[in-house]
Amino acid sequence: MFRGMALVSVRRFALTVGLVLMAGMSAAQAQSVVVHGNQRMDAETIRSYVQGKSPDEARQALLATGMFSDVKVAGGRGATVVTVNENQTVNRVVFEGNKKLNKDVLAGELSTKARGPYSPAAVQADVEKLQEIYKRGGRGLATISSRIVPLTNGRVDVVFTIKEGDKTGVKEINFVGNHAYSSRRLRDLMTTTEMNLLSWLKTSDVYDPDKISSDEELIRRYYLKNGYADFRIVSTDSVFDQAKGGWIVTITVEEGQPYRISSVDVESRVEGVTHDMVRREVTSSPGEIYDAENVEKALTSMTTSVMRKGNPFVQVRPAGVRDSVNHTIGLTYVVEEGPRVYIERINVRGNVRTRDYVIRRELDLEEGDAYNKVLIDRAERRLNGLGYFKKVRITNEPGSQPDRVVINIDVEDQSTGQFSVSGGYSTQDGVIGEVAVAESNFLGRGQYIRVAGQLGQRTNGVQLSFTEPYFLGQRLAAGFDVYTKYTDNTMYARYETRATGGTIRFGFPITDEFTVTARYSLYQTKLSVPDSYKQPYNDCSFPLPGYTSVFNPPFDGVTYPYNGTPGALSYYPNCAYDGEASVAVKQAIGRTLTSLVGVTLTYNTLDNMKNPHSGIYAEVRPEIAGLGGDSKFFRATGEARYYRELWDDVVGIVKLQGGTIQPLGGNDLRLTDNFFLGPSLVRGFAPSGIGPRDLTGDPSTNAIGGVNYFGASVEAQFPIWGLPRELGLKGAVFADAGTLFGYKGAKTFDLNYNGVIDGFAGGVCQPNSQPVQPECMIVKDSSAIRTSVGASILWQSPLGPIRFDYAFALTKADGDRTQAFRFSGGGSF
Repeated sequence: MFRGMALVSVRRFALTVGLVLMAGMSAAQAQSVVVHGNQRMDAETIRSYVQGKSPDEARQALLATGMFSDVKVAGGRGATVVTVNENQTVNRVVFEGNKKLNKDVLAGELSTKARGPYSPAAVQADVEKLQEIYKRGGRGLATISSRIVPLTNGRVDVVFTIKEGDKTGVKEINFVGNHAYSSRRLRDLMTTTEMNLLSWLKTSDVYDPDKISSDEELIRRYYLKNGYADFRIVSTDSVFDQAKGGWIVTITVEEGQPYRISSVDVESRVEGVTHDMVRREVTSSPGEIYDAENVEKALTSMTTSVMRKGNPFVQVRPAGVRDSVNHTIGLTYVVEEGPRVYIERINVRGNVRTRDYVIRRELDLEEGDAYNKVLIDRAERRLNGLGYFKKVRITNEPGSQPDRVVINIDVEDQSTGQFSVSGGYSTQDGVIGEVAVAESNFLGRGQYIRVAGQLGQRTNGVQLSFTEPYFLGQRLAAGFDVYTKYTDNTMYARYETRATGGTIRFGFPITDEFTVTARYSLYQTKLSVPDSYKQPYNDCSFPLPGYTSVFNPPFDGVTYPYNGTPGALSYYPNCAYDGEASVAVKQAIGRTLTSLVGVTLTYNTLDNMKNPHSGIYAEVRPEIAGLGGDSKFFRATGEARYYRELWDDVVGIVKLQGGTIQPLGGNDLRLTDNFFLGPSLVRGFAPSGIGPRDLTGDPSTNAIGGVNYFGASVEAQFPIWGLPRELGLKGAVFADAGTLFGYKGAKTFDLNYNGVIDGFAGGVCQPNSQPVQPECMIVKDSSAIRTSVGASILWQSPLGPIRFDYAFALTKADGDRTQAFRFSGGGSF
């Protein structure tokens, strides 16, 4: 027993001695790290990077801190010697010579920061980054150099000297291999333009590789939309030509042949999903040109429809059988079970300004949902279409388990605010100017707000608009408009108006093409007749108290008691055509409150809203006024435009329009409720130049409006050959036909010798034997079709779209006013 106890004691003693020796060795090792050259970083911190590492590992660890420009680690004779050369600290970053780009914009792109370590390698990388920034900004000849200014205490100023040079944009965009569409047509599809005399006003000619890549996609989609299923872009070469001072971009394409659809079928491999359930979502038909966009829409519609029926993992894919001899494609949409993969996480990256939820709400998927590539692709298209980002890229990576996937959404914010000063002139409104401030991504919330003020020769006003695209978290656009607008109509009528009010609206998409917008408007219209048209000493009309004066000289001793002065003598010469305002105008003098509920139904398949070449845009607007207010009527208007490319860059347009307004509850329509039309219906006629007129006064200025109109126009727009595309000039020829008729306004009047007011509908005057000229309205109302033909010049100027129309009226009605030339335009600059 004693021997065992002794053995245990010996073992404990040996263990204790071993621990003491090991601690001593560790302390010795810690003390054997000798540090030289450090001034700001303490030695213990440096030792912590060295202990337990080989000399090479220790050196790399210290360099990775970014605090040292050089590190040497040497070992020997039981001591490790670390010699460091500390980086200097950046006091500030200074820019010299930058005029086109703000210093804050430049500093935000650099890795060299104030109060950070100075690194020659980082500064050189920043020089290259600045050169790239200027190159993307259209100044490829810019040169950047750097230097340091030593300060005390190991600090330095880093100075970047910039010579910006002249603007170097895209000098030429050339295409090779295109036969179906001209180079001019393909350049029209691109957002990148060539430099020209107007380059000082635009930025679209700046060379940007990312922008060129986006333009390639626009070209590819255009070919695929028009049946070229084999189309591909072979290469894109961008070369900076020093002699020409700009970039030469050459895009080589391989078009192939256009394909038509030979057959369309649906094959379902999912139990419970029948052929008929998904076939109705397909819009393509045999014999049509193959359209890749329609295929994409069908995939999305079919996938959404099947998922709503409780099949979250379903996927729909197109299977096309190409006949390269007959150039046809047999389309089959295959519905099948996809892999059972769930979305583990959605990462949104790169959004500095735009809030996460604005991006996430464009996805029809959430974390935990079944992964579906069709819906992910649609989300990417939606995000690109918002206009909030320079670029959007959605990728995925494996999740934590085989049945999990992580979605990464990488975006880059871009400026969405706009300050615009607009100017223009039209034959209707004269000179007009507008100052507007707009923001389409207000506070990063995706909201749209616009404040605008107008000041013109014959019109002025102020308007505020606001739109929330996702009201209550739903795909429901809600917004309001508040406005006041004054209009001087005295060039074409005998009155002025001021409209003040607002509109609340709610819009929601039914499909990608069909949208419904409900709205409520409340506005007040004030109509007044300028003093110059009241003619107090020559007014033969029925005197409206407070608005019309009567002069009473003697005439044949006849006493006329109605003039308000007992015993006064009245003199009424034959002055029915004295140029005064119509009775209808004077009866509308004052304020009218309108409370109106309406709906707008919109169908839109245009390929481009600004410069359409194909598609349909149709809009129907039924409205009812009478829920309060003074006006009570039903009004319905509609318009439809059809665009089709007839030849290369020659676009045919057919436009139909019509409308009607009918009084409700036995009330008369007020003058301001009627339709007043002219060149917007038939070009070649003056504003308010078509429709019912009061012939009692000056028929050229006494338009009283109509209740029914319809019209049709055909037009062909074409490039003006021989002129460079960059000038933005196009020509057009057109033919218009239409009519405005029907008057259901205030009744006409006859003032007889007893001063009794007799009402007559329809503009019938009953002359009497008294020496008093009867007052009434003789309404000229013709439903004759007015027609015209003409030609136009369209200019997409740097200041906005400008149009010149010259039209010749072929047929017209008595009292119509013609106007051969019409000019309108103006925009933002």
